[in-house]
Amino acid sequence: MKSKEKLGLFKTFDNAFFAIKLVLQITPSLFVHCFFDFLTGYGEWVFIDGIFMKVIVEALSNDMGFAYVFKFLLISGAFIMIHNVYNSYVNQYIYPIKTNRLFGGVYKKLYQKARNVELRCYEDSDFYNRYTMAMDGAEEKVTAICRGSIGTIVGLAATSVVFYLMFQIDHYAVLFIFSPLIGNFVFGNLKNKYEFKRYKEQAPNEKVLNYVSRMMYLPDGAKEIRLSNVFNLMKKQYEEATDKNVKIAKKYAFANASLNFWRITFTFTVIFEGVLLYAIYRNRVSGTISLAQLTIMTSLMVAMTWILIGVFENIMMVLKNAVFINNMRSFLEYKEEIPEDQDGEMPSPDFESLEFRNVSFSYKDEETIKNLQFVITKGMNSALVGHNGAGKTTIIKLLLRLYDPTEGQILYNGKDIRTYNVKAYRELFATTFQDYKIFGMTVKENVLMGRHFEDEEERVIKALKKAGVYEKVMTLPDGIENMMTKEFEEKGAVLSGGESQKIAVARTFVKDSPMKIFDEPSSALDPVAEYDLFQNIMKEGQDHTLLFISHRLSSVKDCDRVFMLEKGTLIEEGTHEELMAKNGSYASMYKKQAMNYLALPEMEEEGACEN
Repeated sequence: MKSKEKLGLFKTFDNAFFAIKLVLQITPSLFVHCFFDFLTGYGEWVFIDGIFMKVIVEALSNDMGFAYVFKFLLISGAFIMIHNVYNSYVNQYIYPIKTNRLFGGVYKKLYQKARNVELRCYEDSDFYNRYTMAMDGAEEKVTAICRGSIGTIVGLAATSVVFYLMFQIDHYAVLFIFSPLIGNFVFGNLKNKYEFKRYKEQAPNEKVLNYVSRMMYLPDGAKEIRLSNVFNLMKKQYEEATDKNVKIAKKYAFANASLNFWRITFTFTVIFEGVLLYAIYRNRVSGTISLAQLTIMTSLMVAMTWILIGVFENIMMVLKNAVFINNMRSFLEYKEEIPEDQDGEMPSPDFESLEFRNVSFSYKDEETIKNLQFVITKGMNSALVGHNGAGKTTIIKLLLRLYDPTEGQILYNGKDIRTYNVKAYRELFATTFQDYKIFGMTVKENVLMGRHFEDEEERVIKALKKAGVYEKVMTLPDGIENMMTKEFEEKGAVLSGGESQKIAVARTFVKDSPMKIFDEPSSALDPVAEYDLFQNIMKEGQDHTLLFISHRLSSVKDCDRVFMLEKGTLIEEGTHEELMAKNGSYASMYKKQAMNYLALPEMEEEGACEN
């Protein structure tokens, strides 16, 4: 997702139109009320400072009578009262309701897009920075552009009316309108550009500040913070990010202050004092305008000034937020490499084979999987083993099409998986990842993960029993309906690492899929719980094709096929017995683990002899 800091005029207008389209799609009534709010607001200014003052001054100068003036005052008062009532209605009722609806609609689009982009995007710091900027007050920026655009159009129309009324009195007085033009378009625009540069430079530091803030109020790291000195490290991160932000703020402080001074001088001082002095000169020195005309002209100039200020502020609002919203637009219009809604052929649920054919994969120009070839057939119980960094989890991500291979093909039932409907293809697999997440929902919802069945409760209980955590769940106040985490409820369950992992494993047990994948499903379990879990996993393999990752090779002895990996390359393949007979890397790793766990005393002696 690429975004340019500097936007041309066409791009700015295009972004403004994009924001307005969003408002019209989500809350069209907000646009309508916003238009009429500005129309009546600017209309009141034009009326009071132009027409009203002109009529009153001329009536008093020409002795038109009290009845005429009183009648005009009544009509004017009614008009102002109607506008004030409508303005209160819009600001106190319409805007709070409609902007909240807009908020929901905008973030729904952003969240849908966030779910749709490929996993690689979240591992790209530049993309993630732009994503956070896109999410930062997105609905406020959309609203600001909508209001700014409408305010500009209506304000320019009001300006033309006041300009005409002033021109009738004095042709040269209208030249004063160039003062706020210079103040806002020149100095104001430069100030906005500097502010955006400051914001962009501070964005990475803000991400650090937000991270530290989250870690301080979320329970995720509470124990580590209290039992270690990690707080000092986070404090250092926070202070460094704060210091960097201060330096960046100082970097732009003088320029922003100077530009703001000249903006205010040209926008307010020159036009207010200038017009007043000019009008006094015309009346008192040259005697070319009457006192009544002086009064009307100064009143019109005040109206012109505030309308122009409003117009310029709205223009600057559009220009400023068009730059910010460019991040959101770039994010929403980003073309995904593997979109979640990608259509294609519907895969057969009858699993026959899954083949990696000459598969290579590079991440950030580093090749992590190299020319990988293996086949898993229906009913096979297979395992990926190897040291950390061997590429085991990356293979699972490729298999699930969270990534696409850099080279080669992955075939399901003989066809490239890229030809299949993405969602339908992924439904063929039930997966437990090592880096699972427990959500602030009920136990039942954490197991089902949004899926629905006729016999949901029965399925959940069965899955929890297979995972070995049912008894623990039933000790909770509300059983499977008990909330997990204390995020939303005081009685929310905070389980141990092993118990939480079993909840995650239950998700794989509960799902109907021809192939089930377990990525280190027992990493947080003790040996007895691990043994029981693997017994249930192997029973699951009687009706499903299994693939699991495990560092503990004692758990893969009964697999039909073991794939030994090293630095993204398949170095050995076979059954446990075949690999032990080869006396290669697998056998060496197995013997070392057996010695550590004292599982096979005779093997300890073999290892000692070898050493």
